[in-house]
Amino acid sequence: MNLSLTPVRFKQHAARVYGDKIGVVCGDQRFTYKQYSDRANQLSHALRQLGVSPGDRVAFLSYNCHRLLEAYYGVVQIGAVLLPLNIRLKPGELTYILNDSGTTVLFFEPELTNLTQEIASGAKTIKNYIALSGNPPSWAESKNYDSFIADAPTTEPDFDIDENSLAELFYTSGTTANPKGVMLSHRNLYMHAMNVMAGLQFEDDLVQLHTIPLFHVNGWGTPQYVTCQGGKHVMLQKFDPVQIFELTQQERVSRISVVPTMATALVNCPEISKYDLSSMRLVNIGGAACPVELIKQVEEKTGALCFAGYGLSETSPVLTLSLPKREMNLSEEARFRLQAMTGRPLPGVEIRIVDGDNKDVPADGATPGEIIVRSDSVMMGYWNLPEETARVMVDGWFHTGDIATINEDGYILIVDRKKDIIISGGENITSLDIEKAVYGHPAVLECAVIAVPDHKWGEVPKALVVIKPGMSATEEDIIDFCKDRIANFKLPRSVEFFDALPKGGTGKILKRELRERYWQGQAKRVH
Repeated sequence: MNLSLTPVRFKQHAARVYGDKIGVVCGDQRFTYKQYSDRANQLSHALRQLGVSPGDRVAFLSYNCHRLLEAYYGVVQIGAVLLPLNIRLKPGELTYILNDSGTTVLFFEPELTNLTQEIASGAKTIKNYIALSGNPPSWAESKNYDSFIADAPTTEPDFDIDENSLAELFYTSGTTANPKGVMLSHRNLYMHAMNVMAGLQFEDDLVQLHTIPLFHVNGWGTPQYVTCQGGKHVMLQKFDPVQIFELTQQERVSRISVVPTMATALVNCPEISKYDLSSMRLVNIGGAACPVELIKQVEEKTGALCFAGYGLSETSPVLTLSLPKREMNLSEEARFRLQAMTGRPLPGVEIRIVDGDNKDVPADGATPGEIIVRSDSVMMGYWNLPEETARVMVDGWFHTGDIATINEDGYILIVDRKKDIIISGGENITSLDIEKAVYGHPAVLECAVIAVPDHKWGEVPKALVVIKPGMSATEEDIIDFCKDRIANFKLPRSVEFFDALPKGGTGKILKRELRERYWQGQAKRVH
């Protein structure tokens, strides 16, 4: 293998330097880095024997497990392309992705056999279906994953990798259009890992609990930088607060990444006080705006440093972290506010906040503009969508569609997505401003604010709220609470209460689904 910038070098490094160290924990199975590397190599050779060639797409429909973690190296080190699939997508969405990508091999969880068989009826390019464990169904290959790789050699596959070639393909969630395939090169993944390691300065005693699915934007950077550092991967198949506490105590977990709804579930879990969480050092919250109060609660309940971060599928993903600069002399409350911000760029990431004329907005912490970014971690483009790629990649800068401010210290704060701005009676209202106010109410567990149609104002903000167990609040209570915290024109005009809000693969609230119920029958979305 040549010395191109490929994440495969991280696996090789870990096998050489940390070969006898436990690198992966998955249920009751434990693998050293040497064993992990050997199994990834066996997967590579087995795929070659199956006829997989450079550039072929290999998909995994899988929960977090050591087999999917092995694929992050076993697939890409022979020049093939890894496609992790979101298990929460509908059969039609998954079939579209598999056909659009031209996937030739699909590995699937036995628990998802019925879903896989439904997909198979419409998938046109898949030649081989391989169960990840158990007894394969009659229509799949006769061997499951472990049997498939068992007789393959453990030697490193001999293959020269072009660092600018495609390594991984991830599909963004479709809203009004079909999902788009985000193309990440070997160089993208290598440089992203380097940026994160420089930003967080991990030690080799890192123990990462994979609370985020590896098929999700907030999860897929970890197989590279945790491996490079010789950290321990602890796999979590499904999000469960008590299991997170148990694994943290048992494996001495030092870092987790969560979305706000997951963090809320953790701090409100009654069992949290029963477990020793003293090993936890870092809790990174991403995927959605994070209330200041939540940062504070996480630190109080876990003893770990809690901070926000930001990234996108198109950026490999992490761009910013909201860690304070060492020279800052902040009060505790100011520190919490800063750590709830979107953050400052990682090394290797350039960010600008620009107005409609592509000019930088003032660094006053108040003037909004669009986040645009330039980095080695920015995607190659969208799969088979050159026009869509050209729309977001302009003069080397990726246009995110996120609206933010930037302050004099270089910290940015996302105030909304372009599509989530509520324009009511000519006033631009950010849904995040309202959500932060609502989240401050002591009875609120979860909240999403969306625009709903209004005959007079065009559209107005509506708060959709889940109340904490054992507590209560009325619509009037919520609106009155917000009156002291945000301007009158930003107040939610109505509040509706839910037992639960719809969520994606990691628990991120799906606003697009919530909007649909209120906009059905409308000729257009007002803004």
